[in-house]
Amino acid sequence: MRFSRILRFVGAGVLLAFACACTEQKAPFNAIDITGAPGYASDFRLQDHNGKTRSLTEFRGSVVALFFGFTFCPDVCPTTLSDMRKVVQQLGKQGERVQVLFVTVDPKRDTAAALAQYVPAFHPRFLGLVGDAEATAKIARDFKIIYREVPGKSPDTYTVDHTASMLIFDTQSRLRLFVPYGTAPDKITADIKRLL
Repeated sequence: MRFSRILRFVGAGVLLAFACACTEQKAPFNAIDITGAPGYASDFRLQDHNGKTRSLTEFRGSVVALFFGFTFCPDVCPTTLSDMRKVVQQLGKQGERVQVLFVTVDPKRDTAAALAQYVPAFHPRFLGLVGDAEATAKIARDFKIIYREVPGKSPDTYTVDHTASMLIFDTQSRLRLFVPYGTAPDKITADIKRLL
């Protein structure tokens, strides 16, 4: 079984666990509400694509969408970033209070310069974040993200299988939502409106 399928099963397992914990009341969110879920970090420190050190808590007052990926990703990453561009557009003026953070899981190739070309192409306010291999492994562990290199035909053509879900934090930098890959932009928009 391919690692990417395993990652989807891991995501499905998380969804099932939270779905079982719900009551019969209709959930207020389209995504999975993981408010208060144990084991997640509350902050991080990474460099953005402009060379500035960033932390989660500095975005208080905004809803933060945290997504892990890499610039050579053929499908999941560009799709998710494109969907988040639609979300920001659908929010109109409220979209100014949404910060998308794209953390690379491929720091060997995704330099700050590469992220500066890639991430803002989806939206000028989106930020790419990068750390060294140790910092990348730590933030992935801290936010329960799985990733691994998959060899290609040459050393430079490897790909990276990674968790395809997104984490959403409210305006107080509290983790609130687990958004599975493929969630429609209008559903994400509705959830973010509730958090704003």
